Amino acid sequence: MTYTFDPLVPRPIDRPTEVAVGPLTPQASAALDEAKIFSGPADPADRPAWRETLRAWRADARDRHGYAGAAYARPEAAWAARCSTVAQVWLWDELLYSFVEGRFTPERFLADAGERFGGLDAVVLWHAYPVIGLDDRNQWDFYRDVPGLVALVEAFHEAGLHVFVDYNPWDVGTRRGADDVTELAAVVRELGADGVFLDTLKKAEPELVARLEEARPGIVLEGESKLAVERIEDHSSSWAQFFADSPVPGVLRAHWYERRHMQHHVRRWHRDHSEELQSAWLNGVGVMVWEVVFGVWVGWSRRDAATVRRLVSVQRAAGDLLLDGEWTPLAPLAAEAEAAGVYASRWELDGVTLWTLVNRGEADYTGPVLAPDTSRVVVPGRGIAALVQVDAAEPAWLPGLLDALADLPHDADARFPHRIARRVGLTDVSDVQVTAVTSASDTDTDAVVVPQGSYVLTVRYRARETGMYQGAPYVDEWKPLPPRLHDARTLQRDGVLAAPVAVAASEVTNAQFAEFLDATDYAPAEPHRFLAHWSWAHGADGRPDAGTEQHPVTFVDLDDARAYCAWRGGRLPTEDEWQLAGEARPALFGVDRPGLAVWSWTESEHSDGRTRFVMLKGGSDYRAERSDWYVEGGRHAPDYSVKYLLPGLGLARSATVGFRCAWDLPVSTDLGEATA
Repeated sequence: MTYTFDPLVPRPIDRPTEVAVGPLTPQASAALDEAKIFSGPADPADRPAWRETLRAWRADARDRHGYAGAAYARPEAAWAARCSTVAQVWLWDELLYSFVEGRFTPERFLADAGERFGGLDAVVLWHAYPVIGLDDRNQWDFYRDVPGLVALVEAFHEAGLHVFVDYNPWDVGTRRGADDVTELAAVVRELGADGVFLDTLKKAEPELVARLEEARPGIVLEGESKLAVERIEDHSSSWAQFFADSPVPGVLRAHWYERRHMQHHVRRWHRDHSEELQSAWLNGVGVMVWEVVFGVWVGWSRRDAATVRRLVSVQRAAGDLLLDGEWTPLAPLAAEAEAAGVYASRWELDGVTLWTLVNRGEADYTGPVLAPDTSRVVVPGRGIAALVQVDAAEPAWLPGLLDALADLPHDADARFPHRIARRVGLTDVSDVQVTAVTSASDTDTDAVVVPQGSYVLTVRYRARETGMYQGAPYVDEWKPLPPRLHDARTLQRDGVLAAPVAVAASEVTNAQFAEFLDATDYAPAEPHRFLAHWSWAHGADGRPDAGTEQHPVTFVDLDDARAYCAWRGGRLPTEDEWQLAGEARPALFGVDRPGLAVWSWTESEHSDGRTRFVMLKGGSDYRAERSDWYVEGGRHAPDYSVKYLLPGLGLARSATVGFRCAWDLPVSTDLGEATA
């Protein structure tokens, strides 16, 4: 396949904007309005005029747009200007949620963030993408239907963090309720959220801004990517995703325009975050810590995590200096430092001067930094450092900061911390009476028997941001775009079946599952959404609605399906066994299979310690339309797989997912015609 772009280099819209030094023409001013980052000049002699041009543009732009700073006058929103670190976290990240205990574990998540990143100022609780579209639940359902979510938000608040919720404007093909403005305002109010991340949106429209402010005074809106200059007025934060800096570090346009406007740098698929961390350090802005990107592990190296710890320690202590001090980007340095790739911003307030220093080079720089001062300073390779000069009373924050930094050294280890997704063992179903299978006659009469021996399979899937089994799908890419994103792909899987396996020719029905409940008194550990489509008018004795007895049972999770299969003397088929059976009998497993089609659970639960997922097979009759971000719906051939990130607390139970049973057969089983 031929690509029309190189995904490993920034696109033109990601690149910094050159600053035409000199009189500010309307054309030059308009060009600077569109910048993400103002490019830094290579020649130190050009920098005074460059800074003067930036000051002239800022004054001109504020005048043209009638800037008054309304968003920053709200006392309830003042926290945003000091929000140095925000983490995007999947609600079901295994640091935040325990699948074993069936509860949220914010204490574990916060302890890890404190140890590695120096703590967090805010979290974004992302919740629906990339599982939305599996059934008709909309993005609001994936917040409202989570037991204990309000308590989780309160736990973060008690720990001193602020909480963002996520808004997906592309969700237009699922169950419809009220309009998005009404629904989002209600969710913000119900959860007590402090901010809204605008997924795929650079800005919110004025009506949405007003309605959210009414629902939660002081609400902070953070758009994705570049925020228009005129909307800095009512958006106090922005998500600086995929911002490429110049070789000589530049200036973030939105933060230069309004110092209280907080931006969070992130290149989510990169394994080296040093450049955006250095840009954040020199600009006095924050970073987004994002280690599980839509179910894919892209953990930060020890070096970059240590840089964050040091960066936030200074920013939190010296916040007044960074917000109110005189900022001189690309401040003059000693020639030796400049030649080594060391650059600085200078911040001055009330007799205190702070230099935030970065080293673009790979090797540590040791030498003079400020001319004519010849003191030797160490600026770590690809790292940061700081100098403070006090010409007045020592600021109250300085002694504590110095003590804290003494325990936060630079860490040079830039290796990527790999994680491997491994299969999770079967859940204990010892409370279910198991019927032993001794021959094929103990299985469903029409079960498809897959012979023992080696196999090789080709699996088809759609390249989503979830990846598949291992590894990030877009390592070091700037912004995955079609045809790289959402394109059709294949992978090869091979293995060995030690014994024949019989796979049911159809899904377990509502009537069969009701028989199981009657025989076992099975009750799930987490009852939420269990058999939600049944009638429960008679209390605990739920029954399927009349006419649906032979429909596939749905609203069951992996554990429910495992318990039923164990009762039948079997288990769930693995994804490979399901496919082998399906390719042997496509009329029973394929797109033209009879009856109502639902996805099938398979025994393919994996975990890398942060994300759990399972492979779904078969497809369903339901399809969410009008967005490529949805889980693909419709019926699929047996070779097709979808990686489904597992939510907890019953949310994995879906109207479109059922299951088939499989049975391990004795090796001596006569396969006969059953394999046809």
